[in-house]
Amino acid sequence: MNMASILDIQDLSVDIPTDSSTLHAVRGISLELNRGETLGIVGESGSGKSMTALALMNLLPPAAKRQASCIDFDGSDLTHATERELASKIRGQRIGMIFQEPMTSLNPVYSIGRQLKETMTLHRKVSDTEAENRAVYLLEKVGLPDPASRLKQYPHELSGGQRQRVMIAMALMNEPELLIADEPTTALDVTIQAQILHLLRELQQEFGMSMILITHDLGVVSRAADNIAVMYAGDIVETGKTGEVLENPRHPYTKGLLECVPGYKGQSQQRLGAIPGIVPAMTGDISGCAFASRCPRAAGVCRTTNPPTKKLHQGRYFVCHEPDVEGRGLAAERPTASERTVTSNVRGTEDILTVDHVSCTFSVRRGMFGKRKPLQALDDVSLTLKKGEVLALVGESGCGKTTLTRTIMGLQAPSTGSVTLNGQRIENLPPMDRARMIQPIFQDPYSSLNPRKTIGEIIAKPLFVHGIGSNQEQHQQVRKMMELVGLPSRVFNSYPDQLSGGQRQRAAIGRALILNPEVVICDEPTSALDVSVQAQILNLLLDLRDELDLTYLFVTHNLSVVQHMADRVAVMYLGEIVECGERDQVMSDPKHPYTHALMNSALSISPGESVPDPGLSGDFPNPMNRPSGCPFHPRCPLADQQCREQAPGPELIDNTLVQCWKARTAGNQLKS
Repeated sequence: MNMASILDIQDLSVDIPTDSSTLHAVRGISLELNRGETLGIVGESGSGKSMTALALMNLLPPAAKRQASCIDFDGSDLTHATERELASKIRGQRIGMIFQEPMTSLNPVYSIGRQLKETMTLHRKVSDTEAENRAVYLLEKVGLPDPASRLKQYPHELSGGQRQRVMIAMALMNEPELLIADEPTTALDVTIQAQILHLLRELQQEFGMSMILITHDLGVVSRAADNIAVMYAGDIVETGKTGEVLENPRHPYTKGLLECVPGYKGQSQQRLGAIPGIVPAMTGDISGCAFASRCPRAAGVCRTTNPPTKKLHQGRYFVCHEPDVEGRGLAAERPTASERTVTSNVRGTEDILTVDHVSCTFSVRRGMFGKRKPLQALDDVSLTLKKGEVLALVGESGCGKTTLTRTIMGLQAPSTGSVTLNGQRIENLPPMDRARMIQPIFQDPYSSLNPRKTIGEIIAKPLFVHGIGSNQEQHQQVRKMMELVGLPSRVFNSYPDQLSGGQRQRAAIGRALILNPEVVICDEPTSALDVSVQAQILNLLLDLRDELDLTYLFVTHNLSVVQHMADRVAVMYLGEIVECGERDQVMSDPKHPYTHALMNSALSISPGESVPDPGLSGDFPNPMNRPSGCPFHPRCPLADQQCREQAPGPELIDNTLVQCWKARTAGNQLKS
């Protein structure tokens, strides 16, 4: 271990016994982390990223067996540390950890203050007052307004971004030398993601911490990590400086992951690369390269002989036989841009869906005996969706996207205004007819599929409900749909828990399309998926759009997906459409300061560039207490007295509809 290192892992393995064999979750990996630096560990689900982090502090499942030549943390070998030493001196004190989902990591029955203070008093001999002062100091550091009052609040009273800030403060209570952040921004909006990463970088520099950042988001790791380790099936297949690895990947798996990212190297108009199959479960005796079954460059030697570790220079390694050094990873498997482009040339001019001045107000009671107050979820929203196009709907959580989609599907009656589908008011359409015309694809394919039904039964259910065809005809239609969405026929009698995440989402898409709807509402259809599976689903949706002449309303917070998929973009904020126009116009030259902040928050793969500061003050406002005037003015850097007092109306500027008093000058002002 060199003097600059704080962590040196040599030959770490984690084996978990199963009923029939042994799962090799981590397979003899070696890693090194220097003081004050950030190591990014990336890979698909099942690669062993989180298991590696848990193995450092021996937080593994009871049956798991950890082996390592050494886990040297600042001169101490953690492989020889007792459970008592780890609990009292290492975990939470010298090594802090931020978990992926703050709502399940925070105790819902204890106040924020109690949980923060306990983190310190369990490890140090400090008074309650000292612990409370430290908690208030850190809550202020992580950007929570009025930190002293937050100590009495409970986790459910905070937003997702606020809960994650509390988790960061909790991890820093004892001034750890190493911080492990396991997918710290996965469930957060793009603006909150940028704020959290920006905050972590500032705190790291202030406290002199080292950090391990576990993520599947290559945009995040390209901005936040000094070094990168690419994991696959429990092994490190490539490691080195972040810029070197991302700009000149040597392992086919690294190349494949990069080609799956929308907008990588500016190729937004090309079909995405896609890695076939899933990460294998490494059980029993292992021979050959674990990636061979998914690699288009694999040769016979790859399947029979373990690949060698090749050193390019100090700190830069990859593991591969390199049967075809000139190969291009996964790209050779996919059509070129001339064969398949994302933008549709057949988009019609006919409006298939019209949302006309729709408002939606709920009556909400605070507490058991509190008075009812109005909550305006939608405020005078107007939209049109043209046949054959993809309209992306973007905005932070709580902005009204879900309420708008429910209103469009006729599941929520508007307070004022109307929704027209194919010339007919949505409320006048019989539910069965409406279901044939408009169908949703939900965010989480696992919770949206009935676990007690087979895939064949799930996809056939709409046909059965609508009484379309005989059993034999339904069976044939389901088989055709499965082929269309890329599901193998062998899963017809399988259950959802027997499928991968990508296969479950393909089943959900097949169920949505079996009735031949004219409009499909895609509600974050790829946010729960790995980047490799996301690429497969996005390619599939675009292929189906062209083949079946579908129209998509695509709800997402992933702006790189918007850039890849959308023809037009509508931006929502606090129940209003604040900007709507052609994709390139909105994304490259935003008129509204909120759209500008969203675009600034997007984390494209740009090694060497810092994490952007969105330039937004405060958190998303409570819809129960809508600001006067422009709803965005409390967070807007350009707001003046007019913005605070008067709500702007819609204005057409360069074929973009925008609601902002500063729309004509905002772009230049914010750029300067």
